[in-house]
Amino acid sequence: MDSFTCFCWNRGGIYDIISGEPEPFSLPSAMPEWPKGKGFAKGSINLGELEVVNITKFQSIWSCYPSKNKSEGATFYKPVEIPDGFFSLGDYGQPIGQQSQAFLLAARAVVANSSEAELPPLQKPIDYTLIWWSANWQDDNHDGSVCFWLPCPPEGYRAVGYVITNDSNKPFVDEVRCVRADLTDTCETHEPILCLESNGFDIPFTVWKSRPLFRGMWCKGVPVGTFCCTTDSDFNAEIDVSCLKNLDPFFLAMPNLDQVHALIKHYGPTVFFHPKEGYLPSSVAWFFTNGATLYTRGEDQGQAIDSLGSNLPAEGANDGEYWIDLPDDRSGNRVKCGNIDSAELYIHLKPALGGTFTDIAMWVFCPFNGPSTLKVGLLNIPLKHIGQHVGDWEHFTLRISNFTGELCGIYFSEHSGGEWVEVSGLEFIEANRAIVYSSKSGHASYPHPGTYLQGSAKLGIGVRNDAARSQFYVDSSVRYQIIAAEYMGDVIVEPCWLQYMREWGPTVEYNSRSEVDKILSFLPVKLRFSVESVLDKLPDELFREEGPTGPKEKNNWEGDERS
Repeated sequence: MDSFTCFCWNRGGIYDIISGEPEPFSLPSAMPEWPKGKGFAKGSINLGELEVVNITKFQSIWSCYPSKNKSEGATFYKPVEIPDGFFSLGDYGQPIGQQSQAFLLAARAVVANSSEAELPPLQKPIDYTLIWWSANWQDDNHDGSVCFWLPCPPEGYRAVGYVITNDSNKPFVDEVRCVRADLTDTCETHEPILCLESNGFDIPFTVWKSRPLFRGMWCKGVPVGTFCCTTDSDFNAEIDVSCLKNLDPFFLAMPNLDQVHALIKHYGPTVFFHPKEGYLPSSVAWFFTNGATLYTRGEDQGQAIDSLGSNLPAEGANDGEYWIDLPDDRSGNRVKCGNIDSAELYIHLKPALGGTFTDIAMWVFCPFNGPSTLKVGLLNIPLKHIGQHVGDWEHFTLRISNFTGELCGIYFSEHSGGEWVEVSGLEFIEANRAIVYSSKSGHASYPHPGTYLQGSAKLGIGVRNDAARSQFYVDSSVRYQIIAAEYMGDVIVEPCWLQYMREWGPTVEYNSRSEVDKILSFLPVKLRFSVESVLDKLPDELFREEGPTGPKEKNNWEGDERS
């Protein structure tokens, strides 16, 4: 049999993606009634000239398995039961077996044109271009047919999604709408939904999720939930569809302060620290009042910091002129250990994906980041210096749908990287409150307990990140402080210490290479090269003691989380 075998079939029937196929996922508890506000959780969002709603009713059209493994493959759907006056913008697809909250927008014009000279926000396509047809397959192991069509927009308009059919007849032009170009933004391919590139295919065919190219707190791009297709081996090739753009300057679908408190109370995770954690979190105020000291380049004596951080240098850049250090007496070791009784989560609220989502970034502060442990196969080697530094800022981020107020996923920051985990992959402690596991010594965030290797899991070589539940925890649903919400204007007063853009710990130079070489000298010659090659790929900051900058200096403060 060919290395690529496809089993496909046509399927009919209308179902609610929440209660039918694909495999659904619902939060453990029902959502509460949110406090009253303007546009949050109203079911639709005004983007300026367009109003959009999220569709959850679908008709399955076609499924494909790239192999006999039926957990691999994808299913494609048409939206149905679209509210009166709204129009489909394209069809939907997702991997088989994915427990997912379906996301597909339909749109309507908010107001009629003010003059006949203005182009309406939405227009029918003038034609369709056939992008791919399953009848081209030579393999007998499939059943049914599917065509992927790209709408041909009128001049001045853009397509934002593809259309699928079970035969070679073109779709009706009134099946979807194209969007006026100035109401769209550039999008890019994201995760693959279906990849067909093997025997019998002259040109690879890949179906992708799409998302806005420009993402961040002030970016306007809105994902539609449609897919895009490429028939080019260059996965970075320009794609033929766009996303929407939010022209509402006030992001009125964002939650107000009462709604934010309700969201945090309902979804706030519990952060568990490792049972052998020696460097626990504290509040920033506790860190300051227990001896944290501000040093200035060229001066021998440091300066005590008041509990609010009001005497820290504000604004400016990280020019190396100032840093914070621990007391140099016995109390320094005590401060290193933290004070979990004072610890709280520091909340930054920001618009995401054109204001159709709210990101609740939760920052954890630990006075000290402990040294790392190197794992080489079954051998665990405690490191003396590598990985340690004064002042450790870590975070995780909750993403909330502004259509409904539903939690869509959590971003877990893990040292120099991180990952988005959908709600189906979360562990819940009570109702809709998830668990976040903080790794031993390094405080990276993980969705489940276990040992995570920063290095090569395949070789079993890397820096250990151990996560487990213990008696040391912080419940973010009750122990938090909102420190920033730029979209609210002056409603939230940012704390003084947030404006400190310098380092929260000193830079200490030591010969990390000598420590690594000493470790390598005890290893078999055949293993040394593998260990050294893995260590060379780890972030540079792991091998020097340098205090981090504060939350506002991080790329994700205004930008999107890495993904």
